[in-house]
Amino acid sequence: LWMFLPFVLFSVKMIPHCFNNSSTVCFSIHICFYCIDRTPWCAPIKIKHGDVSCRTPRGEHYRNVMGTRCKIRCKQGYEAQSSEVVCMASKHWSSNYACREIRCPKLDMPANGGYKCSDGSYFNSRCEFFCSPGFTLKGQKTATCRYNKAWSAGVPTCVDIEPPKIKCPNVKDKWAEPGKLTARVTWDTPEGVDTADGILTDVILKGKPSKSDFPEGLHKMSYTVLDRAGNKGSCRFTIRVRVRRCSPLFPPDNSYMKCDSDKDNYGATCEFTCIGGYELQGSAARVCQYGLTWSGSDTTCAPMNINVGVRTAAALLDQFYEKRRLLIISAPTAANHNYRFQMTNLQQAQCGLDLRHVTVIELVGTYPAQVGRIRHNLLPPGLALQLRSFQMVLVDKQGIDKQRYPFPITAAELFTTIDTFPLRKDEMVLLQEAGQTCQS
Repeated sequence: LWMFLPFVLFSVKMIPHCFNNSSTVCFSIHICFYCIDRTPWCAPIKIKHGDVSCRTPRGEHYRNVMGTRCKIRCKQGYEAQSSEVVCMASKHWSSNYACREIRCPKLDMPANGGYKCSDGSYFNSRCEFFCSPGFTLKGQKTATCRYNKAWSAGVPTCVDIEPPKIKCPNVKDKWAEPGKLTARVTWDTPEGVDTADGILTDVILKGKPSKSDFPEGLHKMSYTVLDRAGNKGSCRFTIRVRVRRCSPLFPPDNSYMKCDSDKDNYGATCEFTCIGGYELQGSAARVCQYGLTWSGSDTTCAPMNINVGVRTAAALLDQFYEKRRLLIISAPTAANHNYRFQMTNLQQAQCGLDLRHVTVIELVGTYPAQVGRIRHNLLPPGLALQLRSFQMVLVDKQGIDKQRYPFPITAAELFTTIDTFPLRKDEMVLLQEAGQTCQS
């Protein structure tokens, strides 16, 4: 049993003043006997991903004996469970000494996104974050596991900042229907698409809705969609309504023109009426056709062709029925003062007479030398004699004797009387629409 060899250690100790304070030096020799067990006490330390340095109570030849202290050092990226261990009496090391790879806490998964790491959560692993389609990364794009078990950056967030997409319809120009100035326009409501979670909260239309009547002109429309994040997406389109129109049609002289719709649009009808004393020639009504031309022929209003060759006053007056009013003036001679005054007054108001559809018949002299005249048309004496009855008579369009004047009157007085007739009110409206007025 060579491993249990005894060793004798000598200890010499000098003891002064040994023999009664003599000068003799005495030595005391202590002999100690130690039995040293050189058998390893704890299992040898083997470190993977690191190294160990130990210090024993009896020198380096007695490693792993009880009391041995070992320091553990790990390679980069690893950490020791204990930086120092001691061989205990139980023949076990004081704690676990393995080098474990450094590991960071597991990263949280970002909402609406994720990450991909090069080496999980271990030291120096690089994790790259990404977001689902439609979301944008806010924060650091990568994070690296560091030596202190912490990530170099926090978990970013995925936010929805991209507006939803919407495509407006392509509406072509619309033509108004015949006789109308509007067009019915119909389109399919566009559907917005959210690039993130696909959820839209509202669709807003600016302008008239589909299946509406749009008037002539350009109309700007837009749709706006909102997603849950409050992002807006918009699109715009225009609707143009066109109206087919003929060339402008104007009333001929001495006439009224009344048109429906907008006067010159496709399907519009214009009717013509000549003023009293004029007869219509050509088309009484014309229509704007699809080819943008007017139907019928040009319309004119020619002066009445008064036939003075009739034998009776009734036949003469019938020619004016519902067309003209008559003012019959009688005078004994052309030199009569009242006659001359009255004719002078009326000649100055000829415009007012025409506006009120008044024809003046003059009867001057006595039969058979009596002369009758309608402007430049002379009446036969016998016919003139049938008309003579009073100095001045106002006859309505229906041939009714409305007013008699024994003395000359002013044109203003005459016009006041005529303007009170019921039919005259309608005439005044037509005159105003046609823009026919007296300038003086």
